Amino acid sequence: EKQYFFLREEGNVNDASLSSEPIQSRCAVLRYTKLTDSQILARLLKIVEKEGVPYTDDGLEAIIFTAQGDMRQALNNLQSTYSGFGFVNSENVFKVCDEPHPLLVKEMIQHCINANIDEAYKILAHLWRLGYSPEDVIGNIFRVCKTFQMPEYLKLEFIKVSGNIVTGGVLGTFLKRQCDP
Repeated sequence: EKQYFFLREEGNVNDASLSSEPIQSRCAVLRYTKLTDSQILARLLKIVEKEGVPYTDDGLEAIIFTAQGDMRQALNNLQSTYSGFGFVNSENVFKVCDEPHPLLVKEMIQHCINANIDEAYKILAHLWRLGYSPEDVIGNIFRVCKTFQMPEYLKLEFIKVSGNIVTGGVLGTFLKRQCDP
C-alpha cells in the first residue's frame, strides 16, 4: 500500500467478498441485470452464423433456458455443446448442461394438474434414476412453472410448494451440519 501506481483493469467478480479489501475500496461496482431471452437469442444467432455452427431452433431455446439470462453461461453452453457433439440441439444441450429436460418437467406438471399423480411420479422417478439432484429437479420445476400455461392460482401453488421444498431442504441440510459432531 506504500507504493502507488496506476492500474486500469477490468475484473469480473461474482462474489465481492472473494476480492481483497484494498481492491474493493478502490473499485467501482457495476451491477448488470439479466438479459432477456430475445437479447440472448439475437447474439447467439450472430455467433452461430459467423462461426458456421449447425443448430436447431430447439437447441438455441435450450441454451437460452439453461443460461437463465447470463450471456457468459449461454456462450459457454453453446461452445461446450458444439465441441462435444458438433451439433447444437436440445438433447445435446441438456446432456452437456446436465439439467433435467424441461419437456419432461412440463409433462410431469401436466400430470399433476390432471390429478395423474402416479404418472407424474413415474417421470420424477425417471429423473431420479438419471442421477439428477433434487435441487436440479425443483429448480427446473420452478423455472418451467413460470412460463407454463395454467390457471394463475395453480401456478402460484406450484411455485409456493417448490419454494417450501427448497427451504425445507436448505434448512434440513443446515440443521444436519449443525448437529453432526
